[in-house]
Amino acid sequence: MAQKTMIQAITDALDLELGKDENVLIFGEDVGNNGGVFRATEGLQEKHGKERVFDTPLAESGIGGLAFGLALEGFRPVPEIQFFGFVFEVFDEIVGQMARTRYRMGGTRNLPITIRAPFGGGVHTPEMHADNLEGLIAQSPGIRVVIPSNPYDAKGLLISAIRDNDPVVFLEHMKLYRSFREEVPEGEYTVPLDKAAITREGSDITVITYGAMVREAIKVADKLEKENISVEIVDLRTVAPLDVETIIDSVEKTGRVVVVQEAQKQAGVGAQVASEISERAILSLEAPIGRVSAPDTVYPFGQAENSWLPNANDIEEKVREIYEF
Repeated sequence: MAQKTMIQAITDALDLELGKDENVLIFGEDVGNNGGVFRATEGLQEKHGKERVFDTPLAESGIGGLAFGLALEGFRPVPEIQFFGFVFEVFDEIVGQMARTRYRMGGTRNLPITIRAPFGGGVHTPEMHADNLEGLIAQSPGIRVVIPSNPYDAKGLLISAIRDNDPVVFLEHMKLYRSFREEVPEGEYTVPLDKAAITREGSDITVITYGAMVREAIKVADKLEKENISVEIVDLRTVAPLDVETIIDSVEKTGRVVVVQEAQKQAGVGAQVASEISERAILSLEAPIGRVSAPDTVYPFGQAENSWLPNANDIEEKVREIYEF
């Protein structure tokens, strides 16, 4: 197997699905000849043609409307929102239309749309580019929200999302695009949607997280292992709907839990995770539920990003607090 970055894994998945199914279409701002702002679609237009991979005007609402109409006509659109901070311009199409269509049509029509978008902090983007807005979609029933934390999962989850008959918002953390490599199979494979992963087995405390914070949690687990503190890491992968079974099994096993997200405390999905644990496993807890997040302020300008974003030090401090409670 080749060592690949997350962006390479994503390109592989898109290439495979374009070749497998003629109904798969990729479109968005600059995704054609330029290959997208992060080069996720680089070379795909040349290989698969301008009718399969094409540019759109700078209009997210139009991109969403096109995807909705194409899906109703039997295509499998994979539109790209250039940065998820611009989701407000396409919010009605996603939540007001795509999420409701199966119910509205009594289950008689599929809506196989996979909306890709980069998001997340740590790369000093301009304002409105890095915001963690996954919670806005996760609170809207009828649509999946998938956030991979590594190249292997990114490829397998994206293939699963494109093949799924319901709409998926597939969010790719910008800091993870090229920050590390891991072994990724060359051919096609799938990673199941709606299923969390136990990234690291542990016995003393559970850390539940997703996206770039998985990498920060691994740093903490590696450090604390030297002190004989065993940290289990649950990577949610699909943040809506949650894999409640895996969450509860881990919490009942360790008796202590810290929920970590990059988003502000009032945003993201951490509060929903904590609520599920409180309702289903409170008698298994030996300490309060710990939470780590960004502060409840507007996302700062790039110069202040490093001070604002949660990191491994914040996670370690909270893990020690809950472990020692």
